[in-house]
Amino acid sequence: MATFFIKHTTKYNYNAPVIDGATLTRLHPINDDNQKVISHLISITNNPFIESFIDFYNNRVGTFMVIEPHDELNIISEVEVVTSPKLIPDDSIDKTLQWEELKRIKNTTDFIDFTAHKPFKGSKEITDVILDLMLKTKSPFQAVLAICEYVYNNFEYKTGVTNVKTSLEEAWELKVGVCQDFTNVMLRMVKMLGIPARYVSGYICPNDEITRGEGATHAWIEAYIPFYGWLGFDPTNHAIANENHVRLAIGRDYGDCAPVKGVFKGSVEAEMQVTVSVKTNKNENSKQLNPEVSTVYPSNSYKRSLEEKENGGGQQQQQQQQ
Repeated sequence: MATFFIKHTTKYNYNAPVIDGATLTRLHPINDDNQKVISHLISITNNPFIESFIDFYNNRVGTFMVIEPHDELNIISEVEVVTSPKLIPDDSIDKTLQWEELKRIKNTTDFIDFTAHKPFKGSKEITDVILDLMLKTKSPFQAVLAICEYVYNNFEYKTGVTNVKTSLEEAWELKVGVCQDFTNVMLRMVKMLGIPARYVSGYICPNDEITRGEGATHAWIEAYIPFYGWLGFDPTNHAIANENHVRLAIGRDYGDCAPVKGVFKGSVEAEMQVTVSVKTNKNENSKQLNPEVSTVYPSNSYKRSLEEKENGGGQQQQQQQQ
């Protein structure tokens, strides 16, 4: 078991006051057998009332309004969470039975959202990779491990090349990006193999083996392993997501899991900065992980996007998961 104290700060600064800001957050960590939330405090500029609900994918979602004029919005989420390791799947079950089980559940209510996909420019290449790696001759668990290794080895981890809106086509063509891009690619490859897969948003807590994705929210996938259940795979770090991965939300893609998104009234220049710090002892000095990865969005590009809106309103920038 491991205990983590996580502080996630999102700051929006506007060059002029905005009003009627409506924000949706998925900052409440998942609470289950392998992840226990001990305490959680969210502090927000002007102390608005936060309503919450459970969404279709069983994530807790918070919503709030800041109606009065404001030139900054700070959202600070502080969490104490205890994680425990997951058992690795028993891979002794006959492979044929496992693949047949995946075919049986493919279009059922619980899995159809996590198996459906549309062709894209890289679909033929992915099909070729699946054939070259002979993934259908492996068990589903071993096949997903092989895909995780493939993405890790064939994509370069580099910040600043992609952004939160980078498409799957662009990520596949560039073969460069951050965890959000790695996750999108692996998600599609696993689905094309016929294995249900879902997007996971959360935090990565440092250890000796995991080094990419610290200092911001992180992303990875969960794949459904027959007769076992959902298991996380982190292609950015070529690792099984275990006690050092703290889950915030799950969904079909980033859109279902974005930690913070919202709208407001006002045609302004805006800047967003996100920092995440993790410590293992409540009384130790808070240590921000990799402070240089704090995400700052250029105000000029944001201004253009707002001026295109006829009603003078804008959307909050969203953080690219690192």
